[in-house]
Amino acid sequence: MLVLALTAVFALVVLVVARSPAAIRETVDDAGGWAPVAYVLVVALLTCAFFPFPVMAVAGGLLFGVAAGTALSTAGEAIGAVTAFLIARYVARAGAEDLAGQRLGRLRTFVARRGFVAVLYARIIPGVPRHLANYLFGITRVTLAAYALATVIGVVPRAYAYTALGGTLGDLTSPQSVIAVGVLVAMALLGLFILRREGRSGAALSG
Repeated sequence: MLVLALTAVFALVVLVVARSPAAIRETVDDAGGWAPVAYVLVVALLTCAFFPFPVMAVAGGLLFGVAAGTALSTAGEAIGAVTAFLIARYVARAGAEDLAGQRLGRLRTFVARRGFVAVLYARIIPGVPRHLANYLFGITRVTLAAYALATVIGVVPRAYAYTALGGTLGDLTSPQSVIAVGVLVAMALLGLFILRREGRSGAALSG
């Protein structure tokens, strides 16, 4: 219900309050300093609720521009990912283990072997259910510091790419849009390279 409500609010803003990126940014500017804080909190909550990150990052670019949108969407995603990690580790471990199912043994083996790198791979390899992985990592032995750092490093390129697409929504042929698409393609190719090199190790999360 929270996801549906927030999606409806965003759609209402786009369709009713303003019909152009510039007008939407002007509306956000009028909201003052609370707008970025509210956006980060919403992104964090939606991350815990499995809402697609690309939609949130595009919205960040539309609302705040590329530079600020990238920073804010990265912060929101990272906070949400860490929150999910902590929920699984200290609050709802049994539920997280149920979500993991048969993947749990493979995941623990993969994390035991790679630790920080395992988390980073989960942010890069295509096809990994990243929001589910946030909870699953909470029931492994990876440290919170390693998890948080790898998450931020892995999130920044995607955050920039999707935010840039949102920030240049009126001109998808702009240099920033072209760079954004290039970053997404490069991330996908890097993920496929890692997956091929690691063989079935990457299947610990995607399988």
